[in-house]
Amino acid sequence: MADTVLYEVGDGLATITLNRPEAMNALDVATKVALRDALREAARDTGVRAVLLTAAGDRAFCVGQDLKEHTTLLARSRAEGTTDTMSTVREHYNPIAHTITTLPKPVVARVSGVAAGAGMGFALAADYRVVADTASFNTSFAGVALSADSGLSWTLPRMIGQGRAADLLLFPRTVKAQEAYELGLVNRLVPAADLAREAAAVAHALAAGPTVAYASIKESLAYATDHSLDDALAKEDELQSRAGSSEDHAIAVEAFLAKRKPEYLGR
Repeated sequence: MADTVLYEVGDGLATITLNRPEAMNALDVATKVALRDALREAARDTGVRAVLLTAAGDRAFCVGQDLKEHTTLLARSRAEGTTDTMSTVREHYNPIAHTITTLPKPVVARVSGVAAGAGMGFALAADYRVVADTASFNTSFAGVALSADSGLSWTLPRMIGQGRAADLLLFPRTVKAQEAYELGLVNRLVPAADLAREAAAVAHALAAGPTVAYASIKESLAYATDHSLDDALAKEDELQSRAGSSEDHAIAVEAFLAKRKPEYLGR
């Protein structure tokens, strides 16, 4: 794995850190490959029960595509006469957004500074966003004559509605943290000085929680957004059966009756 993405596991929590602070954590090819592979490793690892997606430095969570590298790749593509200049969407952005969204474990994004383009997309793909009051969001794509990627066409309208999503995508602008919170893009808004502590507390709490239940909640929310009430109820029945047969459910019921805090196993 490239040193532009750091991967650490402890106490059931995988911490994935974008590590290009000098480039505001812009996504060059090496970083995209490393991020994609780190997320897949977290999905495979049965010892991982939650993921904290974060970034080095305070200036940016991630400003999206590394445009310096992108310019070089575009020039090379034109010189070679090829037309598939945006294969990175298929090879990198789609797998990253899909893995974050479908990972059967909670994903927490810790956002400090700018989250733009794919950086915003990856933050919104997470299940929970802990955001510094100095952070900001920007869709960015139309500003460089591109369409939305990194899952934003799916996540953004589900969070803020079709009209507001169209506004932010067609007319990119800086959305400061307070407005982002009011729009519904932020779960927990905290002072910048408290960001690391608050995000770690949220992520560790989820890593110690009932993993099967969290996975079921995550799946049910995604399913219900584009299915009928009857289909959603049927899915709830299916997922509740799965959660209800988990060891953690038995532990929770026993702890409730004994009036003590449950200690979940994640299965």
